Amino acid sequence: MRKVFLCVLIVALLSGLVACAQPTVSGGVIKSDKPRITSPQAGESDLTALASGNNAFAFGLYQALRGEDGNLFYSPYSISLALAMTYAGAKDETAKQMANTLHFTLPQDRLHPAFNSLDLELAQRGQGAKGKDEGGFRLNIVNAIWGQKDHHFLATFLDLLAENYGAGLRILNFANEPEESRIIVNEWVSDQTEGRIKDLLPLGSIDPLTRLVLTNAIYFNVAWQYPFNEDATRDGLFHLLDGGEVTVPMMSQKKSLGYAEGDGYQAVELPYDGRELSMVILLPQVGEFETFEKSLDSQRVDAIIKNLESSQVALTMPRFEFESSFSLRESLTAMGMPDAFTNADFSGMTGNRDLFISDVIHKAFVSVDEAGTEAAAATAVIMPTAAPPGVTVEVTVDRPFVFLIRDIPTNTVLFAGRIVNPSV
Repeated sequence: MRKVFLCVLIVALLSGLVACAQPTVSGGVIKSDKPRITSPQAGESDLTALASGNNAFAFGLYQALRGEDGNLFYSPYSISLALAMTYAGAKDETAKQMANTLHFTLPQDRLHPAFNSLDLELAQRGQGAKGKDEGGFRLNIVNAIWGQKDHHFLATFLDLLAENYGAGLRILNFANEPEESRIIVNEWVSDQTEGRIKDLLPLGSIDPLTRLVLTNAIYFNVAWQYPFNEDATRDGLFHLLDGGEVTVPMMSQKKSLGYAEGDGYQAVELPYDGRELSMVILLPQVGEFETFEKSLDSQRVDAIIKNLESSQVALTMPRFEFESSFSLRESLTAMGMPDAFTNADFSGMTGNRDLFISDVIHKAFVSVDEAGTEAAAATAVIMPTAAPPGVTVEVTVDRPFVFLIRDIPTNTVLFAGRIVNPSV
């Protein structure tokens, strides 16, 4: 299965952008004059609405992706966060479709402060807790914006991202150095994810039309509250959906854990060190996987979690590590935001309706072993302009000229002539 703890979202905006104001330039980085708001005005009800909406999107996306073969691992929070930054520049029907698809129920003036508040709250997690390795607990969430040199962007858009997402605008030369720019963004992503997400932007994804790339990176590394004893790990059989079997390392422990069971499933909750985060495993009964998976939505998952009770659990589970990547364009279109990919209005970014999303690419990594969990994910929202900006050529027909009338499909000239005096 593909999963998600660490994520990076990249929005590549390609086109000529128009701005109302010139941001401040500082140390090679263009920044909004607005500092990040560290005490956002977001009430408890707004945070509850945001979390509920994000979870509804998470399992809506799961239903859209579950038809793919093999393991599935993705970061709904990273995708929501990155698309929230994109949504900040959406208008009219494009904004409405994005809000419905992403389950953004708050108005924009409350949604972005709520994301900011949630982000700042997550930054407080894990104080004094252990990491899966020797580095200690990490849950790092970082945003950055990459803009075309000498290009202007709407100050209102930049201010909103600066105040609520802490994102400054870094200058690159997409127009003349697209490949070099792609490498710089990919290196930033790799650095933020401790090398777990590499080459997020594939070759050719950045071209001379790129004008803006928005990135979100999340990295998660934490130890179990109750680590598994490596000496207890044994090779065991894992039964596949097609009836086959594979042999994998199976970890075992007996602990007091959150447990629930219901019609067609068992659920167990494994807390991480500090007991602020956990992994919840949902195990369908034999032969019930497809039925159970099809029934999953945020309401059912919430109900299962509420039914978890402390029980003595003898848990055996596989150790696993894998990487995955896929395109979200078709899934997001089917979920209800087609205009963002076709008839888009992102004029809140540029002042013009000159950008659309060409694809949303997601890449993820997860490693679960006896010590804990490490995960990373990245999302790229690539936005080109409808047509390349060109040099304006003036043609003034103020002297004698020749003209033709032709059939285009066959290139047959039907008439030919010249004008040396149009007044006769």
